[in-house]
Amino acid sequence: METTHGDDNRPLTVAHQEKKNVRLKGIMTGVLPNISLPRLQTFVSLAAGILSVTGALVAITGLFKPAPGKGELVAIVQETKTEKAVPDATIEILTPQGAIVTTLTPDSFGKARCTLDEGHFRVRVSHPRFGDEVREVQVVSRQSTEVRVQLRGSALVRRLLGR
Repeated sequence: METTHGDDNRPLTVAHQEKKNVRLKGIMTGVLPNISLPRLQTFVSLAAGILSVTGALVAITGLFKPAPGKGELVAIVQETKTEKAVPDATIEILTPQGAIVTTLTPDSFGKARCTLDEGHFRVRVSHPRFGDEVREVQVVSRQSTEVRVQLRGSALVRRLLGR
């Protein structure tokens, strides 16, 4: 057996030496007796990085919320039969009295969004190949309201195209 010398210069067996090292590590590092300093530093830096990224994401998402008294309207326009997006439709946002507030064009996924004052609105979606569709929506302050509009082919277009 290997021997080493303890504090009082007496030879210690390997088992005694390991017991002494464990006791010293426990005293030196407190609650985390088996974690080396480089591992502890790595853990702390990873935790700090994760907290930093999380904080940044929370701050950024707060920037995209509408202002008080404003809400977001998201309109999704699809064809009824295929449920494919209709990107070249015209979306008109109207007051309950019929005055146009804004006009939108959907993106390639059929989505269009805008920020509006809180209140009631009409959403009118039109396209030359389909009949018009109108939906009533309520926009709530600091919230996103989604309206899905499915366009059906108009009877006149179906007759002209022989469908």
